[in-house]
Amino acid sequence: MTDLIICVATEMEGALLRPHLPVIITGVGAVNAAIALTRFLAAQQAKAVVVCGIGGGYPGADLPVGSVAWAETECYGDLGANSAGGFLDMRALGFPVIAGPEPVYNVLPLQIVPERRLVPFVTVNTCTGDNASALALAARTGGGVENMEGAAIAHVARLFGLRAGEVRGISNPVGNRDRAAWRVKDAAVAAQEALLAAWRNGELA
Repeated sequence: MTDLIICVATEMEGALLRPHLPVIITGVGAVNAAIALTRFLAAQQAKAVVVCGIGGGYPGADLPVGSVAWAETECYGDLGANSAGGFLDMRALGFPVIAGPEPVYNVLPLQIVPERRLVPFVTVNTCTGDNASALALAARTGGGVENMEGAAIAHVARLFGLRAGEVRGISNPVGNRDRAAWRVKDAAVAAQEALLAAWRNGELA
């Protein structure tokens, strides 16, 4: 039984964690993340999982590049249907992503939420690349941080009965793409340092 495992999309996002905690490199995107965690859990048991990596800060979230945020919740931001009247999420369509007495639609609860900066996270398949889309997605979801794996990890964790959490360093503002303004390595380091601090303080138990 492993008490805590860490999921990262890339080696860069987990290099500082490897000497201290078991790390799964999932690959980028929700499908890779879900498959990697499921394969791990099919082979051995765990109690909790935390996602660590980089993300984009949505307009109005007050998350400057280089800052760190923990996920209050995770959300499948683009899972649903477009319509003439706007986007329809899974609740509007009547299809839960996890059925049961307490069905889960687009928003997945998290259980590991250290008393730090907590904001809703949003998982997308296509990263937002213009200001208008960023504003619309932030308004629709209430999200503060955009990423590509978190909701999938939270989804698998719930199915397997694991507690889940997520921390991300802000590498870029979400909006018009400007690679010159990105700080990917700095954000990856900041997220890992925040996770290690929370772990050493016993906040991930």
